[in-house]
Amino acid sequence: MPEPDVELLAAALRRDSADLNLYVNVLAVNLADSLPPGAVRAERRRSLAERLAGHEGSVAALDVTLGERRLSLRNDRGRVTGEICHEVRNITLSRRQVGLDEWIDALAAALADAAASNARAREAVERFLA
Repeated sequence: MPEPDVELLAAALRRDSADLNLYVNVLAVNLADSLPPGAVRAERRRSLAERLAGHEGSVAALDVTLGERRLSLRNDRGRVTGEICHEVRNITLSRRQVGLDEWIDALAAALADAAASNARAREAVERFLA
């Protein structure tokens, strides 16, 4: 596969971001299914109704670790905040709060970088571009 176009990948990641709660849930599932084990961690919040119905609940926090970048997305009832961290050996060297658009751009760049050397990341990129 040729190197993915980061802007095209970012547009594909942005495609369904109108409903933020749904977007974060779908993104968490797609990334967890596509990336290597341990690269994605999703923290879920379940209401009483969701617990009684046996549902997983909605994603309250999403952490994606690719190389030395950890991209965190927090969803507080439709208000989404992003954070980009540079980490080396589990030590955070820098941390920056960002908006959703910048977070998606950073995720697209990290996925494109990972796709160059990792088959599962390459499959994730192909899935988002399809």
